[in-house]
Amino acid sequence: MNYLDWLNTNDIAIELYEKFPDIDPQWISFPDLHKKICELDNFNGDPKGSNEKILEAIQMLWIEESL
Repeated sequence: MNYLDWLNTNDIAIELYEKFPDIDPQWISFPDLHKKICELDNFNGDPKGSNEKILEAIQMLWIEESL
């Protein structure tokens, strides 16, 4: 199993898309997005290691993935 860290933005977006198919990522708040990322089975990053720029990048990739 490959473990994910905050810099694996594309892989995180794919994992979110697969794990939460009923969520529209366009409307998710950053605190909720952060929580869902930390809950991913193969996420191994430091919960304090994210910032708004990283979360925004993941959100944008998740939106692309769900189109």
